[in-house]
Amino acid sequence: MALSTLDTNKVTYFDLNNQVNIPLNNSIQLQKDAEALTAFMAENVGPNTKRFATLRERFDYMVENDFWDANVINQYDFGFIERLYDFLAETNFTFKSFMAAYKFYAQYALKTNDGEWYLEGYADRVAINALFYAGGDEELALQLADEMLHQRYQPATPSFLNAGRTRRGELVSCFILQATDDMNSIGRTINSALQLSKIGGGVGINLSNLREAGSTIKGIANAASGVVPVMKLLEDSFSYSNQMGQRNGAGVAYLSIFHPDIMEFFATKKENADEKIRVKTLSLGITVPDKFYELSKLNADMFLFSPYDVEREYGTPFNYVDITAEYDNMVANQNIRKKKVRARDVENEISKLQQESGYPYVINIDTVNAANPIAGKVISSNLCSEILQVQRPSLVNNRQEYDVMGTDVSCNLGSTNIVNLMETPDFEQSINAMVKALTFVSNNSQLDIVPSVQKGNNELHAIGLGAMGLHAFFAKNKMMYGDEEALDFTNAYFLMLNYYTLKASNQLAIERGESFVGFKDSSYASGQYFDKYLSQDWQPKTAKVQALFARHNFPSQEDWAALKASVMEHGIYNAYRLAVAPTGSISYINDATASLQPIVNRIEERQEKKIGKIYYPAPYLSNETLPYYESAYDIDMRRVVDVYATAQEHIDQGMAMTFFMRSTLPEGLYEWKNGRTNKMTTRDLNILRLYAYNKGVKSVYYVRTYTDDMEEFGVNECESCSI
Repeated sequence: MALSTLDTNKVTYFDLNNQVNIPLNNSIQLQKDAEALTAFMAENVGPNTKRFATLRERFDYMVENDFWDANVINQYDFGFIERLYDFLAETNFTFKSFMAAYKFYAQYALKTNDGEWYLEGYADRVAINALFYAGGDEELALQLADEMLHQRYQPATPSFLNAGRTRRGELVSCFILQATDDMNSIGRTINSALQLSKIGGGVGINLSNLREAGSTIKGIANAASGVVPVMKLLEDSFSYSNQMGQRNGAGVAYLSIFHPDIMEFFATKKENADEKIRVKTLSLGITVPDKFYELSKLNADMFLFSPYDVEREYGTPFNYVDITAEYDNMVANQNIRKKKVRARDVENEISKLQQESGYPYVINIDTVNAANPIAGKVISSNLCSEILQVQRPSLVNNRQEYDVMGTDVSCNLGSTNIVNLMETPDFEQSINAMVKALTFVSNNSQLDIVPSVQKGNNELHAIGLGAMGLHAFFAKNKMMYGDEEALDFTNAYFLMLNYYTLKASNQLAIERGESFVGFKDSSYASGQYFDKYLSQDWQPKTAKVQALFARHNFPSQEDWAALKASVMEHGIYNAYRLAVAPTGSISYINDATASLQPIVNRIEERQEKKIGKIYYPAPYLSNETLPYYESAYDIDMRRVVDVYATAQEHIDQGMAMTFFMRSTLPEGLYEWKNGRTNKMTTRDLNILRLYAYNKGVKSVYYVRTYTDDMEEFGVNECESCSI
């Protein structure tokens, strides 16, 4: 049998899976999902998988037919590869849900060129990933295989999909660029967006340095076109360029909330926007300094400043001026053109747009920089708002060459599966393997098509290890999302991630005799970074969480003191280590809830192309865990903020935090709604964004709304950056 001859009308697994959504005797038929999984493996995977007599025959076929990279395989003695496969077989991996198996074979497993036969099972994809990331180190390959097959560690989609393949895209998940205020830079930025979208994930581009529409160019008034036409060019570039047809190109434009084109920027996403300005697929994000919140609180006017004039007065691009510190000076400076709006009008416009489209993402840029341990300034973010790294501007000449090459951002991502990592026999060893795997991707990424990105990658060796399955862990351990025990666990888990990734990066610096560029000017080198861990006791406070961590080596203040001394003496290799990206299809394969967010439904319904609806029960769903699985749409979003803010304390970059709102809010959910309309209003979103800001959350990803007619809308989930 081949896949083209598979009669989907005769298979049983879709019907069995659909029965999960049909209660029987007032109970969810969870057993039907297990039956659907068994049927899928028997009716679809088994008959349509190409068989090989020996492992050697499999590897020879995959290399000779240009599926697997011989250079990866030839780093190892084949006897070791056989031992690796024996180890994988002993683990006896099985998928835990129909959705997990379906997603893997639909999206990740290699098929023959004609698409007729599966060439990889899950263990094969894990094996080639482990061989690739280990770079010839047998011990590390075995450790990584162990981490991935036990689903404690999951590389991001581009890494997991492409590792070890001959014909592949790049492994890096996302990029961040900035344009400066001249045509050469804009042209170079568009070219870079094309190139990066072709090879990798999503691209974030900051346009705040560009002069506003109607600004003067070379003494000619009203000559500048502003940021909107550049956004249109970028949108077309992303639509044209994709990762060898495997993924849609995707990008986000960021703009400072103090840019004069901010209202026109928002207007590009309005449903009634003129087609000349409307952007359909380009995402929108804003960078918001503390000053905006101050002006909004006072119900004051706010001034929007011409980036060209600001750069001329301060001698640095607009992005690099501290608006909160310089605001009054800029207002008083007659050489800086400005226009006036009401701060609350802008605030309400943000909320209106979030209600209508889910955009814009919000980056609390002063919060980001106050916590940033690296010398320099973070000015922007990526497509999913969790990557926050320093950049330096470039100067491009008329030949599109760099007179001054700055640094831009690339980041490769991976995620811990919280439920499974808490079962690891050795937390430190697991994290150490993950840091090495992510660092291997950074060290082996070919990014010379955009030299500023390559330079940033070579200097910083940045990685982004995150987490998924938090709500599943809460439910399995009978904690309500956002309660005292949940926050206690979140604090302890991410402190552990921080400590052990720091320790692993310190060990890399010792082994390689190298730290990231700029380490000496960081708060790691001064030791200041460690002060908060030495000034108080961070041990878990509740009995349940203490018991959960009893089997792990939870770092003491003495451990932190020893790590501080070692880091100050030897450095760390990775300038950035942690970031919580959204998790897409890969969370189904891992039997995990998405990133840190609460579930939407206990039985999730997904519309699959050409197939119809597939149902996915929440991980570990049972009569016992049912009460702990509240829908995100029924949870006070302040509880979500509390969870993310608790994790943020230990994360050097950011997190993709989503707000889930009903168009008609549940009675009693928010006390400020008492006596008012129960419909969601701009005021509700204003209050929640301010709450997140006051809690120290660095970014709000987007707003997803559940309407009264049971439809969800908001930002389309991005597969480019998601894990």
